[in-house]
Amino acid sequence: MYTKALQLLNTLKGFVFLATVAVALLVFLGATAASSLLYENLLEERALESSREISRHNYAALYQVLRSGGSRQQLNDVAAVGKTGFSSTLDQIGFYRAKSVEALFGTMPTSALAEELRAGLDSGKETMIKTDRHIRYIFPVVAQSECLGCHSNAQDGELLGAIAVQHNRQTVTARVRTYYVGLFLGLGLLVLLAAGTVSAFAASKIKRSVELFRGKVEAVNTIRDMNQFDIGRINFGFEEFNNTFDDVTLLVKKMKSVAVDKDVLEFEIRLLEKFIITSDVVRDWREFVKGLLVDINPIIDAYALVTIFRIEEEAHECEIFWHAKPSSETIRIFEKVLRKQLDDHPFFGEGTIQNITHSIANEDVPLPELSVQDIELKTKSLLLDSPKIGGIVGIGVQSALAMDDVRYMVIGSILTTLLNLVGSVKAIYKYTKDLEHYATRDPLTDLYNQRMFWELLGYEVSRSKRHNQPFAVMMLDLDNFKTINDLYGHHFGDSFLKAFADLLHRAIRNGDLLARYGGDEFCIILPETEDTQAHMVAQRIAELLEDFSAETSDGQKVRATTSIGIAVSPNHGDNPKDLFLVADNMMYKAKKQGKNAIATPSDDEMAEVFRQAGEKQLMIQNALDQRLIIPYFQPICSAATGEIAIHELLMRIELGDKIVTANDFIEEAETMGIAHKMDYQLIEKAFFQLNEQGYQGMLFVNLSPKALIVGEFVARIHRLAMDFAIAPSRIVFEITERETVSNLGLLEKFVSDIKLQGFSFAIDDFGSGYSSFQYIKRFPVDFIKIEGEFIRNMLTDEVYLAFVKSIVTLAKELRIKTIAEYVEDGETLAEAYRLGIDFAQGYHVSRPSPVIRLPGAEIGRLSQSGARVAPTSGGV
Repeated sequence: MYTKALQLLNTLKGFVFLATVAVALLVFLGATAASSLLYENLLEERALESSREISRHNYAALYQVLRSGGSRQQLNDVAAVGKTGFSSTLDQIGFYRAKSVEALFGTMPTSALAEELRAGLDSGKETMIKTDRHIRYIFPVVAQSECLGCHSNAQDGELLGAIAVQHNRQTVTARVRTYYVGLFLGLGLLVLLAAGTVSAFAASKIKRSVELFRGKVEAVNTIRDMNQFDIGRINFGFEEFNNTFDDVTLLVKKMKSVAVDKDVLEFEIRLLEKFIITSDVVRDWREFVKGLLVDINPIIDAYALVTIFRIEEEAHECEIFWHAKPSSETIRIFEKVLRKQLDDHPFFGEGTIQNITHSIANEDVPLPELSVQDIELKTKSLLLDSPKIGGIVGIGVQSALAMDDVRYMVIGSILTTLLNLVGSVKAIYKYTKDLEHYATRDPLTDLYNQRMFWELLGYEVSRSKRHNQPFAVMMLDLDNFKTINDLYGHHFGDSFLKAFADLLHRAIRNGDLLARYGGDEFCIILPETEDTQAHMVAQRIAELLEDFSAETSDGQKVRATTSIGIAVSPNHGDNPKDLFLVADNMMYKAKKQGKNAIATPSDDEMAEVFRQAGEKQLMIQNALDQRLIIPYFQPICSAATGEIAIHELLMRIELGDKIVTANDFIEEAETMGIAHKMDYQLIEKAFFQLNEQGYQGMLFVNLSPKALIVGEFVARIHRLAMDFAIAPSRIVFEITERETVSNLGLLEKFVSDIKLQGFSFAIDDFGSGYSSFQYIKRFPVDFIKIEGEFIRNMLTDEVYLAFVKSIVTLAKELRIKTIAEYVEDGETLAEAYRLGIDFAQGYHVSRPSPVIRLPGAEIGRLSQSGARVAPTSGGV
């Protein structure tokens, strides 16, 4: 029953019917209840008045009998007459004698009203008592002067007794309620009939319009049907319904502009799935585009896809992919439309496309002829600065189809996917070529790099031995180049190096090999060259450099000289290492002779070079074997408070009372292949000292590149940390950025290993190389130590200051802590603090020493001017 009622309420007819009946019933019931209560109260009041009058009338009659000295029988007769006269209402009349009257005339039979009569006697006043079934009036009988004749023992005003008259309450109320219920049922039937008639009338007016609307809706099955869906104006017969329907009409119009077919959405998903660039896609991207064009056509009648990409500065590739085989006339018209759009395009505004290649997806299917009016070519552009690639992709569709907003949106998605795909393929191709190039080339000068130099030197040693031919090796170093960098900035310094590289190219033959070894050092391999010829080449370089100058932005002319060392094979060595060692020593000999010089070795010098090299190698090996490697610690302070928070571990060799710094032996140790063993010994001794002193701060550990390829290195250091109760989180492995360039793969594995063991990772000399920002993007870096040259010059050079600000901002965004190196005065430290750098390191903080300064030691405080001043107990 309840379910049926709910179903009835869900229809307009049922709702109107039930609402009408409910309202009518509520109104009728309320009116009936109110009028019934009012009428009953009125009847009650009339009954009370009638019973009061009858009671007083009977009392008066009885009182007259008593005044005349009537007997009890007379009283009973009068009472009987009263009851007979008002039989419908008068129920009983009772008497009660006071004790004084009973003493004279005796008692009367006990009456049911005796107790109530006594209550009346007690009050001495006329009293009315109502019960559910009766109304009783009690009248006291008071002695008058005329009563004293019979009641000799009474006094005037004394209560002689009481007369009680009892009436039945009227039953008219029940009858009235019965009449009202009958009236309600009759009128209720009329209300139901009226409600049914009204609801049927309203529903019939609406039903015709609803059925018309339903018929139009049922005809809509696709978005194309929706676009043809015309509701028109439907009159529901009620203004409110008409207004609501107008809103529905507006909604339908809006839906037409935003609705998308299910097929279109599924195609979009498939399109996204295709945007997974695999090696197969890169290799066969043309076949992929053809397949994409075939997949597009069930959704959009696209007849062509166009790709145009710049692959060199002035070279462009253009390919048109046809869904079916076009006629020569269609090709001509399409190319004309394409060229016109390209002429108007900001990227290809000079008609640089000369040749257009055509590819056909379905060779066996002819394409219908197209006119200029049929062609609508929509394009999207992509411009990349790195690698230098730019391009346009286009899709050709029928002009009428391009007016469809939904299809137009899908065309945009297809073009975006195609653009990203082809652009990515082109970019990957170019990046691959660049990687191949810069694996052997220096990015700044485009000369061979250090790695390639050693390969070429090894090859030339082998070649010269096979052909029994001499060749020469030159080492060149620009004199005082650091001063040029400091005075005019790195940007100018880079330009100077590129110009110097061009000068070297002019000085050598086509078959000679030129490389940039690093910094301002260059190497030249001169095949089939003897001492005299090599010296002539060196002299030619020096002469060209005398006439060379580079102009700064403010018009100053900057010049430089070079120191050149020469070694010739086989006279000065028959392997790459020895030849390089001799040429390098000769270069330093030229510098010692006053620079701007050329040096070749004598026999005595040859012996000295190898003797010194042998002695150094022996010293290093002995230091390792005799455990003469000792730790030094350089404090790193908080830039904000000046408190020592970190120490950097440095390697030294103790030779009696002489301490040898790492700069004097580390390169040779790496050449010998024992640098990682020295690292083990150093770290073991440092950990022991940390444990002995109870040091709880952080320790930065410099690592040689060799550590990256030693598989057990990280595990061994972790065991050492556990042995000396040092938490791995307190150890930070630090690798110089320059040393990571050629070892990115190894570095990635190394960083992953140390992070798994709980250690932290830092990049030293950050900003000095070409891949600084690539490193912090690729690796989970915890600290970066800003290149000391930037810090040292930031107070006097706006460019360096800008570099530092950029690094600090980036580090803060990536939650990487920063350390300023080469802090050598209070002003630099104050500026580092102002820029937001976290820590500072340098001689102003402290020089390296064999003693660990416990955390909390303070190197100074900020003065009111912002400069750091030494503490009162003494400074560093």
